[in-house]
Amino acid sequence: MIYLASNSPRRAELLRQIGVEFSVMAIAIDETWLDSESAAEYVCRLAASKARAGARQIAERDGDYRVLAADTAIALDGDIIGKPADREQCCRILGRLSARQHLVLTAVALASPRDVALRLTQSRVSFSEIPAYEIEAYCASGEPMDKAGAYAIQGKAALFIDHLEGSYSAVMGLPLFETGELLRCADIALF
Repeated sequence: MIYLASNSPRRAELLRQIGVEFSVMAIAIDETWLDSESAAEYVCRLAASKARAGARQIAERDGDYRVLAADTAIALDGDIIGKPADREQCCRILGRLSARQHLVLTAVALASPRDVALRLTQSRVSFSEIPAYEIEAYCASGEPMDKAGAYAIQGKAALFIDHLEGSYSAVMGLPLFETGELLRCADIALF
């Protein structure tokens, strides 16, 4: 069994998909983007920080722990696009993504008593042109409100995506191929 340092139902769903037993732990860290960081450096730092924070919480109770953490960011025009604060910001974000390609960077980290192992995946997502009324309706649905980039690839926003180059599961929030690599290296059984 491992510990998942995330409250994300999507990450939990993806881990269940590959048969990994886990226990969820809440982790709170400062997620401020540092001016000197690239989007890749940002998600790697956050994933590793979450894994280390989880390891500190659990180390006294479990000396042979494995703590899995991940972080996802959307990068467009040199900006990191996070979760929308409100419906208005949601509409602005989706307006920026409409008829454009953006990067989705997801880092996954696995902390153990020995070290923190890290993997990064980068996917390119192209949106078709989204009519303003569909942006409004999608934001009003509430689905995008807790999602990086203001959309859920596994939800209604699948209607906007005309091309994906990379990992579907990474865009969802947990790159399964890279996660599998980390877990196998840590002797965690899959399936």
